[in-house]
Amino acid sequence: MLLHLSTWLEVEAYLEQSTGIILPIGSTEQHGPTGLIGTDAICAEAIAQGVGAEIEALVAPTIQVGMALHHTAFPGSMSLRPSTMILVIRDYLTSLAKAGFRKFFFINGHGGNVATLKAAFSETYDHLSNLGISNEVQCVVSNWYMCSSVYQLAKELYGNQEGSHATPSEVAVTQYVYPDFIKTAPLSEPVAKGHRIYGAIDFRRNYPDGRMGSNPALATPEHGEQLYQLAVKEISREYLTFLG
Repeated sequence: MLLHLSTWLEVEAYLEQSTGIILPIGSTEQHGPTGLIGTDAICAEAIAQGVGAEIEALVAPTIQVGMALHHTAFPGSMSLRPSTMILVIRDYLTSLAKAGFRKFFFINGHGGNVATLKAAFSETYDHLSNLGISNEVQCVVSNWYMCSSVYQLAKELYGNQEGSHATPSEVAVTQYVYPDFIKTAPLSEPVAKGHRIYGAIDFRRNYPDGRMGSNPALATPEHGEQLYQLAVKEISREYLTFLG
């Protein structure tokens, strides 16, 4: 059940059965020479909608732009500042909490969002307390790429060529979701890895093609389907446990 394709009457009826909602969040940032700029949001959205269909949970609209300041030296990358993202998350959750939602389950596709999301949860709890809204509100973040089954399959398929950004696993999921938008381009070797990140200019200097130790040329749509199915299955169980 998708929030943006529902009526308020349908949402009101849903709230009589559950106060939980899934919020997919990703990023709009470069993913190397062959990765779609929307990779993180595409993966989070597809998996969130799969979970929603699997267990009849309500899924909110995808938050497409996250905290990706370190990618903004690459054309097409967009970012919220951490302070802006905290306010966006707080306002989203406040609106939903006023309607009666209490369990907020974020399915995240971008590692750079995690610290800011956790800060946003703290600010939201405090804000809702000041508004006198129930202290039963709870927020968690589930990073789909860290699911144990997904992580294990990625290691089996790609070994140490999985890397940590523009990975073949995430590219594979986008290839499964959007088979008409599979990209090819030369990949320089050796791929850069192991550098600390201090900012956008520094990032592009150390990772000139945008990859971090990864070989996305290994990705296939078939891999993507396997990874997607594993993520949906594992996160569905995690969500139901969260609702408890």
